[in-house]
Amino acid sequence: MSTRPTKDQLAAAHNATIPDVIAPGLDVLFCGINPGLYSGALKQHFARPGNRFWPALHEGGFTPRLYRPDEQEQLLDLKLGITNVVARTTARADELTDDELREGGKLLEAKVLEYQPRWLAVVGITAYRTAFGFPKARVGRQEHRIGDTCVWVLPNPSGLNAHWTPAGLAAEFAELRTASERRRNR
Repeated sequence: MSTRPTKDQLAAAHNATIPDVIAPGLDVLFCGINPGLYSGALKQHFARPGNRFWPALHEGGFTPRLYRPDEQEQLLDLKLGITNVVARTTARADELTDDELREGGKLLEAKVLEYQPRWLAVVGITAYRTAFGFPKARVGRQEHRIGDTCVWVLPNPSGLNAHWTPAGLAAEFAELRTASERRRNR
């Protein structure tokens, strides 16, 4: 179980990285914008209390129960993974430059071509638009593909994204899960 990082641990986490949770042939590779300091201090994706990724993942039907961030490696058993557009941790996503996001998009594309998940699910529409150069992209399935990998954009599950309710997030995750199951069963 996760423990709350200290002030010193949070400060030391600035510009740190978190290892990806990834393997070849995943059904869905979820991709955050970049890790926050809380996640960096714990070396766990979407670790900050109030981040709604883990509840949306469960309520959307991807996991049989609500997983905790410290159980992230167990996602691989479900053919799910996690990475980020930009690897370095920051206090806020707005600390990232557009150039950094575009470079992250190139690195992410190379990672997707290497690991070949069925779906890449970018969690954050603004980051997706900048990283891949699709300024009019909307949440949902994208026409853009990376090799054989289909792309889906989900809303940012940060607690700061008040536009999306927990139920709305869960519904978006569920749509992706349904599409993923259809593609797997073809």
